[in-house]
Amino acid sequence: MEPHFQEIASLITGGQRIWEAIIHDLLPKGLSRARKALLSGCSAGGLATFLHCDNFTKMLPSNASVKCLSDAGFFLDERDISLNYSMRSFYHDLVALQGIEQNLNPNCTRSISNPKLCFFPQYALNYISTPYFILNSAYDVFQFHHSLVPPSADLHGHWNRCKLDPAACSAYQISVLQGLRRDMLVALYPFYKNSRRDGMFLNSCFAHCQSESQDTWFAVDSPRIHNKTIAEAVGDWYFSRKITKEIDCPYPCDKTCHNLIPSPQVSLR
Repeated sequence: MEPHFQEIASLITGGQRIWEAIIHDLLPKGLSRARKALLSGCSAGGLATFLHCDNFTKMLPSNASVKCLSDAGFFLDERDISLNYSMRSFYHDLVALQGIEQNLNPNCTRSISNPKLCFFPQYALNYISTPYFILNSAYDVFQFHHSLVPPSADLHGHWNRCKLDPAACSAYQISVLQGLRRDMLVALYPFYKNSRRDGMFLNSCFAHCQSESQDTWFAVDSPRIHNKTIAEAVGDWYFSRKITKEIDCPYPCDKTCHNLIPSPQVSLR
């Protein structure tokens, strides 16, 4: 192998080593004495929390209270509008390219015929033992644009206006979006029904990553479900004040959303 390609291969497959190096660097700096710890991430970082959550717990003291939170990381194994599993194909290639399969949850990989599917949170979640909070939009914009309606599935651009502004969607397109919400609820049902230690905030906004900004996290006009902000829901769960599993009503009922679409800079005229 040429040196240049060796460097690329090392970079592509180095994620697990980087994760371990960061944790081992932080342990002697105080992490090893932590009494409480929260591993969280947004989008791809939220997806990564599903992969590293239990490993993170094992690295900390046995008496530490360790919890994990995924924001916009619950990527569905969903068919697109052309009935292809575009995201499944993408993740399958990603797992193969980066050699991730060996780092997937072994209990999950042993339980299904296609172990690479354990990269998807909906398959891995059942095997995570650490308390978990899932913050997600049922109409996550990234999944809407790249999983449900990727460009490869809409070659003639029939969905272009809808993707810019949900108010421009046809009745049929809205029904497809409601199907995305339904599939997310189905995938999360065991998590919602069976666990008392976990938490959830699933709203009906056209958003992606809602814990990063103060406006969506905790402000006067922040998104709410049952009059509870994201910060309040996460706080109740994290400090074990109460069981917190909030599910929003379907679009377009929620008037508290901070939607990414339509963007103020976008005009459909």
